Amino acid sequence: MTTNVSELVDGWLHLWNGELDRAAGLVTPDFRVHAALMGGGDSSALSGPEALAGWIAQTRAAFTDLTFAIEVGPIVQDDLLAVRWAVKGTYGGGFPGAAAEPGTSVAFTGTDTLRIAGDRLAEYWVNSDIHVLLAQLEVG
Repeated sequence: MTTNVSELVDGWLHLWNGELDRAAGLVTPDFRVHAALMGGGDSSALSGPEALAGWIAQTRAAFTDLTFAIEVGPIVQDDLLAVRWAVKGTYGGGFPGAAAEPGTSVAFTGTDTLRIAGDRLAEYWVNSDIHVLLAQLEVG
C-alpha cells in the first residue's frame, strides 16, 4: 500500500458528501461496488468511477443537505480499510413507496469496507442500517 489512508478516507467522505468529481482520481478504472440495491438488483453493473458517481448522485437526489460523517475509523488491515459512518439529511421526495412528507429529517448509519490497490480504492462493500431509513420514510 503506497498511499496515505487518511487522504483516501477524506476523499471518500467528500465524494459521498457530493463532490462527485473526486471519483475519477479516487477509485480505480475497474472499481467494483458490492451492495444490495434498493430495486432488488445486484450491484454488478456498478463498476468504475462514472458508475460510482452516478450511483451516489442518485442516492443524494432524494435527499437535500445529505451529510456524511465518520464515526469510527479508519481501521486498516493489509489492503483493506473500514469506516463506520453516520448520515443526516432531509427527505426531498421521490423515494419509491415513501409516505413521509418532503422535509422529513432522516438519519442512519453504516459501515464501508474498501480495498486499496496502489494509491486508489478498488473495491467497496457497504452494510447500512437501511431499515432505519425506510422506517423514517414510512415505506410500507
